[in-house]
Amino acid sequence: MHNFRSSLALAALLSGSLWILPGCTPPQEEPVLALVNGRAITQYEFDVRWNELSEATRGKYDKDGGKRRFLDELITRELLMQEARRQGLDQNDSIRDRAQRYKEQLVLDELLKDRLKAKVELSQAELDAYYEKHAHQLLAPLKVQVSQMLLNNYPAAKDLKKQIEAGGDFAKFAQRYSLDDKTKAKGGDLGPYRKGLLNPDVDAIVQTLRHGVISEPVKTDAGYYLVKVSPLEKETIQADLATRERLRQELLADKRRKQFEEVIADIRTKATVRLADASRYITEDIGKP
Repeated sequence: MHNFRSSLALAALLSGSLWILPGCTPPQEEPVLALVNGRAITQYEFDVRWNELSEATRGKYDKDGGKRRFLDELITRELLMQEARRQGLDQNDSIRDRAQRYKEQLVLDELLKDRLKAKVELSQAELDAYYEKHAHQLLAPLKVQVSQMLLNNYPAAKDLKKQIEAGGDFAKFAQRYSLDDKTKAKGGDLGPYRKGLLNPDVDAIVQTLRHGVISEPVKTDAGYYLVKVSPLEKETIQADLATRERLRQELLADKRRKQFEEVIADIRTKATVRLADASRYITEDIGKP
């Protein structure tokens, strides 16, 4: 029986396959995808490097050559590494030092990733408060374009209102008759509505106006105002949304920085740090340009 089993195994090897006999454990060898000057690139190595790629990069490979192209690049990389070793670059002290610093950075990144496990999130109250702090950069909730003209008396304001409602051009009347030097040249255009933009009496009227409707003359200490609101352009609204997202990212980054500083402070409180005498060569420069 022993000779019979040996003959079967030998025949299997010679035929390029392996018959697994009852009671035998199959060999656990890693599949080899390529041999580069005798050095094997295994399926395991390929899978590790493939999985390290970002989803976007894998998508690019899928569109252009797929995993076969990636294997070609691994082969090229191995050839380059073999050439580098042949030239002794792997023994270069400068490269070793840089590799050690890179290794240390990876270790530090892993440490901080572990210590900064808590996900930084923003509450709506925090975000609203930050937006309020930067309100001058943002559109107000009332998203309209405001135009106004200032006239010296009620009859003049009432007459111009009638002419505009009959088809007259608000901007041209403002350029000709308005007493408001800030907006006259622009046909009364004040731009997007913002908090604190208008006289309080005028502001109260703006909150009630429908698009394209001319207000009744609004009495103020400066004279009588006629006001009109119109929809904002899409580009203006999109720019405001972009500004809000930028501010949100700023606040998020600030919270992450504070979380990082808390971790560092906690580590430092448990350590003993003393500056040596030689540190004076560094500290003497503090405050110099």
